[in-house]
Amino acid sequence: MKIYFGHSREFDYEKELYEYIRNDNVISKENIILPHEKGYEGNNSREFYASLDLFIAEISYPSTGLGIELGWAYDENIPIICIYKKSSKFSSSLKVITNNFYEYKNTDELISIIKKVILKK
Repeated sequence: MKIYFGHSREFDYEKELYEYIRNDNVISKENIILPHEKGYEGNNSREFYASLDLFIAEISYPSTGLGIELGWAYDENIPIICIYKKSSKFSSSLKVITNNFYEYKNTDELISIIKKVILKK
């Protein structure tokens, strides 16, 4: 399964997200694309999103770029999962593209949610 993790650049995603995803034995077995990981050429074309099996979006921080990516994935009928930190405020317009929202309090909950979502697909 080809899984893309979209997110804002407004937080330390390498330490708060990437590190935990890459170090988890279950998640790391999947074909995970982390858009700002060293060695990954971002700048995905619109056609790239059609090749995905799942788009997981960390929506705790507003991001125009993430919104564009989500729109492209939605247009391609890619399943979209939104995850966010407890007490975060996210745009209600995201409810137009998915009903799949998961709140997490800490990193353990975040990883648990990601595992559940991946194993369901």
